[in-house]
Amino acid sequence: MQGFTAEVMIKALERLDQLLVERRLADLTLIIGGGCAMILAHGFTLGTSDIDAIPRGLTVSELDPMIKEISREQKLSSDWLNPYFSTFAHTLPEDYGQRLVEVFKGAKLKALALGKEEMLIMKCFAHRQKDVPHAKTLIIGGADVKKVEAHIEMLQKKKIPGASHALDFLDDIQDQL
Repeated sequence: MQGFTAEVMIKALERLDQLLVERRLADLTLIIGGGCAMILAHGFTLGTSDIDAIPRGLTVSELDPMIKEISREQKLSSDWLNPYFSTFAHTLPEDYGQRLVEVFKGAKLKALALGKEEMLIMKCFAHRQKDVPHAKTLIIGGADVKKVEAHIEMLQKKKIPGASHALDFLDDIQDQL
């Protein structure tokens, strides 16, 4: 399996677009988070092994045969495109769509990446050790920490599970910078 560079990601998205056209399927929009969003939308150089995306227009099960086909063709992991970050999508601000960044547009496929603040919110809620360098990179790269902190505090007041841990994670990251 090859590393997941920006070039590899774009090549996989191009092939997915081609398959959507060939199979005369509905238009597809991917809302991308994770390392892929950081690389394609925000120009960060870091490692990632997949594209975390929520599909709009087709279901994951409808996409699965094409994901597997591209996986075989391009020697990618079988879950190179997955919806895993959707677990934390409920933590996003209602207006997150206003800050989406277009990272790919084909005939049938459009890929939109989360903004820096939304990425930082997601990293805080995941609060894994592997998210520490990504969170630091987002802050150094200009994510509005005050906006992120205010949003997480609002979620905490609404008793959204994990908000306290997310806020602690953000505080720890800021202390380390």
